[in-house]
Amino acid sequence: MTATEQRPGPDAIFQVVMGFMASKHLFVANEVGVFTALADGSATLEQLAERIGVPERTLRIIADAMVALGFIERDDGVYRNGAAADAFLSGRGPMNLSPALRFMNAIAYPLWEGLERAVRRDGPARGELTEEQQKIFSEGVEALTAGPAHALAANYDFGRHRRLLDVAGGTGSFLVAILSGNPALEGTLFERPEVAAIAERSLAASPVAERVSVTAGNAMESDLPGGHDVVLLANIIHYFLPRQNVELVKRVRAAVEPGARLLLVDWWTDPGHTQPLPAALMAGEFLANVGGDVYSEEEMHGWLAQAGWRPLERLPLAGPQSAIVAQAV
Repeated sequence: MTATEQRPGPDAIFQVVMGFMASKHLFVANEVGVFTALADGSATLEQLAERIGVPERTLRIIADAMVALGFIERDDGVYRNGAAADAFLSGRGPMNLSPALRFMNAIAYPLWEGLERAVRRDGPARGELTEEQQKIFSEGVEALTAGPAHALAANYDFGRHRRLLDVAGGTGSFLVAILSGNPALEGTLFERPEVAAIAERSLAASPVAERVSVTAGNAMESDLPGGHDVVLLANIIHYFLPRQNVELVKRVRAAVEPGARLLLVDWWTDPGHTQPLPAALMAGEFLANVGGDVYSEEEMHGWLAQAGWRPLERLPLAGPQSAIVAQAV
């Protein structure tokens, strides 16, 4: 090694190693209500502790960590939400990501303790969700996918279609976003019975309630409802292995006429599965959660060709997600 060369330092390693600490601080701040309490106005530590009902000494640890991470600002002992927390965690901004953090804290974070077991055994580490956990899961995923849902509604021309089938669409957040911007479009949500029950209550209170219906079933076992000219598979491909994905898009193809469109929203990667970085990391989440994986656009194109679909384009959405558009041949 020459004098001009430098030995690599361990900083990058420790930054990743301590990442879980930052996440957990953020989750706890969300759970105890720090951001919603500060939405009512700035506060001293004593005032903040009184508002949310936790000890002042331990709250200081969480609050100061939020200051260090940039989510809270502190001047002369007075705390207030930073711009990102005010917009996305206070409950009063344009988007509320609090349910997403609750999902990460209650479902995803404990699940990652089983990642090594999932890697060694080639299978999921998660057991069955309780009714309460299913509600947290559904609401969290809805919050996490709000951006891509609205981006799809804005970037794809749904004016060419009459009826949309959303397969395994969770609580129907994609349907609500799409139908809200397309008053002539009708929609059907197809979901497992335990999720369909949650979705029915949510959709009944939505502004598109009169144009949407819910059908319970398993996409890999039940016949899909017919009569739709566009089908949405949002964040479902990563649940399955390649052979299952071929079977899934074949089942969808059997339910539609030639010319129908298929929209596949997911964490599509490059051929090497390393970019974008969030997708490469989420592969561990999908493995531990359901035994799934992330896939490249090229892999999906191959599966579509086997199932009677012709890929048309790829639409960028919010963040690292995008949509592959295909047409039934």
